[in-house]
Amino acid sequence: MTISEKRDLWKKANKLTPQKMALAHSVLEKIRGGVDVMRALRGQPLPEGGYLTKAALVAAYQQLVDAGTLAPDRALLESIRMKPMRTLSGVTTVTVLTKPYPCPGKCIFCPTDVRMPKSYLPDEPGAMRALEHQFDPYTQVQMRIKALTNLGHPTDKIELLILGGTWSSYRRDYQEWFIKRCFDAMNENTDETDKEEPKERNTAPSFNLTEVHTANESARHRNVGLVIETRPDEINEDELRWLRYLGVTKVQMGAQSFDDHILEINKRGHDVDCTRKAVALLRAGGFKIVLHWMPNLLGATPQSDRVDFAKLWEDFCPDEIKIYPNQLLANAELYEYWQRGEFHPYTTQDLVEMLVDIKPTIPRYCRVNRVIRDIPGNNVVEGNTRTSLRQDIQSEMKKRGTRCQCIRCREVRGTSVDSATLRLDDQVYKAGFAEEHFLSFITTDDGLAGFIRLSLPQAGAPQTGMSDLSGAALIREVHVYGQSLAVGAEQTGSAQHVGLGTRLLEEAELIARANGFKKLAVIAAIGTRQYYLDRGFERDENYLVKKI
Repeated sequence: MTISEKRDLWKKANKLTPQKMALAHSVLEKIRGGVDVMRALRGQPLPEGGYLTKAALVAAYQQLVDAGTLAPDRALLESIRMKPMRTLSGVTTVTVLTKPYPCPGKCIFCPTDVRMPKSYLPDEPGAMRALEHQFDPYTQVQMRIKALTNLGHPTDKIELLILGGTWSSYRRDYQEWFIKRCFDAMNENTDETDKEEPKERNTAPSFNLTEVHTANESARHRNVGLVIETRPDEINEDELRWLRYLGVTKVQMGAQSFDDHILEINKRGHDVDCTRKAVALLRAGGFKIVLHWMPNLLGATPQSDRVDFAKLWEDFCPDEIKIYPNQLLANAELYEYWQRGEFHPYTTQDLVEMLVDIKPTIPRYCRVNRVIRDIPGNNVVEGNTRTSLRQDIQSEMKKRGTRCQCIRCREVRGTSVDSATLRLDDQVYKAGFAEEHFLSFITTDDGLAGFIRLSLPQAGAPQTGMSDLSGAALIREVHVYGQSLAVGAEQTGSAQHVGLGTRLLEEAELIARANGFKKLAVIAAIGTRQYYLDRGFERDENYLVKKI
């Protein structure tokens, strides 16, 4: 079933006739009165059978509030919101894909489909949406914001995640056009879709990206993070300057393995030292770093993967990781190795056993975004087909009495925070010619309410060629947790609104000054610039800077 067909069914199921609106109003009033959501829904079935959906409740809530029939009630909206986990990390993520384009990599594990960017399949959820919109950036962002709004999620603070092969291999005029159109969708309040195409190479663009960025500083949907994915061998000084011009704040890279032999036989196209240099350069540029790691590559074993995973925390020390167990797909070169009996996929049990062993070793400064890729099981020839490995791992860890201390497993999310009981923790570690300070506010039960990443460049740190970073301590990330709220909104007890970000900035400034630095530079997303400007930072060429 296509996304269009699913959307048609969803609209049909949630069409609000006057009778359904009256029923929804009654259900909402019961929920406001303290009745559990599901109990309220089941207590008032539809005349034709079945029950109202939460999506219908959200739509009814919005219509009733707009009509003045129902008073705005944030607690009520939160209780009926669909999939609240999507925005419990404090921001709303919108994922878009670039068009199919040649990739410089020749990796044997990577699927190839002419309809998709390298490594993606057309029936993956995000890829399906992109294909439906013919990879148009404006409509992808516009329709995703609309869908999230319909599900009851706030869309004031958006992390834009751009996927699709190797970003750095695309033509730069296409990159600039693509991001400009994404920002147009965040800046504009219109349903019109402009089919504008990028200009030919060496032709001056007919738009100004800087103006679009500036407009987003006060837009309805502000960009609080811009993420691209690329390869380690594409990272250099020139690329860093270009990424900053585009507004990028976070870079995902496929490290895949930390064994040169494994990288070579899987035809990755770069070695471990290349990854090490790329990570160090990105860190020197203040970027947040996400590394992808792939167990079960050709030549690996569960035991060698355990050893390989430990190398992640030897100098690389990424801020976030995605664990992507290699999956055997018929349209990847690796399939031929399997046919010859040269490759054997791990079983689900093999993966669970290994991941249960390694997850507790992940440092507290790192966030595990994924432990399996969202590839539908019908594409997998042999091996694991479960996409719910995270739940399997958590269940097994609970049985063993072990726990993961990564950021995702500790973030407070929707829990109320008592700022008076929070403890400030400063975790210091060395990585890529920098002394990293992971400053965090911890609750009494070890929950993570907020953190800041402060990087102090050391002797030998790579040179970025950007003057605004000369002699500066770097703030690479400030994140305060809790359900994503509208810009300027307040919520009692929410970690996002008890001043934790300001307090973390003050602590970072004290540490930087004590270590001899005269200024702080922050890699601010477009929509967060005003936040830092209000706290004493000033605009420079590529960063916001504050003398200390």
